[in-house]
Amino acid sequence: MQSTDLNQLFSSCRTGTSQPSNNMEARTEYQRDYDRVIFSSAFRRLQNKTQVFPLPGSIFVHSRLTHSLEVSSVGRSFGNLIGASLVKTYGTDFTEESRSFYSFDFANVLATACLCHDIGNPAFGHAGEDAIAGFFRKNSELSNYFTPAEWEDLIRFEGNANAIRVLTQSPMQKDEGGLQLTYATLCSVAKYPCESIASDKKIVHRKKFGFFQSEKEVFKKIAEHTSMKQFSEQPRIYLRHPFVWLVEAADDICYNITDLEDAHRLGIIEHSVCVDLLRSLINELSIDDRTVIDQKLDRILDKNDKISYLRAKSIAALTMCSQEIYLNNISGFLEGTYHQSIFDTIRKKSETLTRIIDFSIENVYNHTQVVEIENAGYHIISELLSLFIPSIIIPEEKREVSDKKAIRLLPQQYGREGASESVKIQGVVDYISGMTDNLATDLYRRIKGIEMGMKM
Repeated sequence: MQSTDLNQLFSSCRTGTSQPSNNMEARTEYQRDYDRVIFSSAFRRLQNKTQVFPLPGSIFVHSRLTHSLEVSSVGRSFGNLIGASLVKTYGTDFTEESRSFYSFDFANVLATACLCHDIGNPAFGHAGEDAIAGFFRKNSELSNYFTPAEWEDLIRFEGNANAIRVLTQSPMQKDEGGLQLTYATLCSVAKYPCESIASDKKIVHRKKFGFFQSEKEVFKKIAEHTSMKQFSEQPRIYLRHPFVWLVEAADDICYNITDLEDAHRLGIIEHSVCVDLLRSLINELSIDDRTVIDQKLDRILDKNDKISYLRAKSIAALTMCSQEIYLNNISGFLEGTYHQSIFDTIRKKSETLTRIIDFSIENVYNHTQVVEIENAGYHIISELLSLFIPSIIIPEEKREVSDKKAIRLLPQQYGREGASESVKIQGVVDYISGMTDNLATDLYRRIKGIEMGMKM
């Protein structure tokens, strides 16, 4: 049963095309996915989107881009480790295509999905999401332009759902299917495979939602091509695809450890505290010789380098624990009966990991610098929406000069003149949600008169 399921979990078919390509190049279909994401403008914009801390210049902390690259590295490790184990265990029942996929391309699929996991997040992190959702909740009269389900998408705006939109939508005069990624990659991105009206914070795969109404039919194709199990049609709910658990684990591992490292680099937490937390975690989870680790630490003179070494060891230990949990519970992941994240499974057994999470909530995520940028980001995104949306939904013949000037600031592919009000509003949301921190801040400063003059 397991081997049959594993044979049906992937597809090299792509969005916007009806058949897999006859690719005879040096790259496999799944390697092409990775390259398409790396070279995409949506991915490049992550270099100027906040991970946790403001990007301070001379002290380098993680952006969304560097975080995504590190998550991708862990995802690739999962693919190599787990793929080899699956081939060894179930390989006699695999098709030739499956043996090749799990031996060589499983790692590429997970690495690419990890690159994409934050690609739908607006500027300023979760504050940007809250600002978009809050704008529509405060302007409830706009609901007249949408169906109830579409309105729920807006008042609960979710970066995870927006990721599917960014990856699959087709800008003006572009080929259908967005980046035209394989369905295997796209199913691995969908942490919350349900529509907004079905979200439920008590259920791990429905804590948030994974697709907007505009991508509902696209998501259906993703599910059909990768054998995702459907739980409900009305509302549309699927069980998680077995691959996405590993993408989630890679993300959880990286941000919980590297956010601590960034806080140390910025002087927010004391060196001794950071060493104690990471050293204790390694001792709990790793089989590495403690004496060897201590000797290596003694040879490293720079404090930041000491923490980097412990960060690497911590991520390695968490990666090995995660792959063990996945393989030991493969039936539960295939059948949809596993009901907690891999990281939470580790946390329940690790006193130190619980300490790290609690410490980070108190001292990192609620630090003054973080709260300041979240507040500023919320205000900036709200103001930009307030500038564009009221102006663009006014009939052209009734627009004031100020409305016309506002619309001229919208790039052509987002203005969508002649479309319905709902499409126009969605165009503005697409534009603003795709902004980098700097673009949003600079535009806000200019329209408010805080900064004036030509910008080259």
